[in-house]
Amino acid sequence: MDARLVISPQPLLRRVMTHPRLTATIHGWLLLLPAMALLALFTHWPAVATFIDSFYSTPRPRRPSRFVGLDNYQQILADPVFWQSLWNNLLFALGTIPVSIALALLMAVWVNDRIVGRTAVRMAYFTPTVLPMIAVANIWLFFYTPQYGLLEQITALFGAEPRNWLGSKDTALFAVTLVAIWKEAGFFMIFYLAALQSISPSLAEAAALEGASRWTFFRRVQFPLLMPTTLFVLVNAVINAFRMVDHIVVMTRGGPDNATSLLLFYIYQVGFNFWDTTYAAALTTVLLVLLALVALLQYGWLERRIHYR
Repeated sequence: MDARLVISPQPLLRRVMTHPRLTATIHGWLLLLPAMALLALFTHWPAVATFIDSFYSTPRPRRPSRFVGLDNYQQILADPVFWQSLWNNLLFALGTIPVSIALALLMAVWVNDRIVGRTAVRMAYFTPTVLPMIAVANIWLFFYTPQYGLLEQITALFGAEPRNWLGSKDTALFAVTLVAIWKEAGFFMIFYLAALQSISPSLAEAAALEGASRWTFFRRVQFPLLMPTTLFVLVNAVINAFRMVDHIVVMTRGGPDNATSLLLFYIYQVGFNFWDTTYAAALTTVLLVLLALVALLQYGWLERRIHYR
């Protein structure tokens, strides 16, 4: 064989590896590969497997799983507990998201100023965040205990009648919503505080020279610059509102009469208490689709109002 016809791969490989842009791209993908593999293994594949399982029936000891098509989704449309849980979750989200974000922003603006005991105030605001939700739920169980709880002792001083806050359909959802706000506001405050500290002090000095009030400076300068943080916080707040389940398990278990049953708690009940795994998979798919639609709305509407620096 003519030696000139033999093509050695080494010069080609050497030229590829010495190309700076291509080398940087290869190195970047190699660095991302472990994280991408873990993400695909523990996030993407379970989501795809859940979607596939939602088209099958739950296997029983003498009845293997079989393809049922859209039967599970038709069952969802006729399930009154699902609609009750969805409505409860929407009310829970409308109660926790705007209030916790507004409180977080207010607390961040306050502790960002030079106030007396600023470190202690920051620590007090952030303390609920580091507590496990199970511990938080048990603390608030003591507050809500009928006749003996802290809340009952305070309202009794004003002559109010004793009330079972977690045992009444009128107040149970409000009670668990208040717990979530207390837990999350301090967590969101940290992001706003970091964003406020990254704003140049020269902007405040220029506003002061122009005679702008603190409210005008916040509305015209600080708040627009905080919009990227607001988008990040809003996305996390929406996710938290639809994945909240642990304090519901501890405090009410969805009662009374499904008054505090949220979507994820209902999925937990269907999957682990009733052992209907494929119906739970269909409910999970519906929840993921709802969250995806909300995320598209957030990024499509709010991102247009964001000023990146």
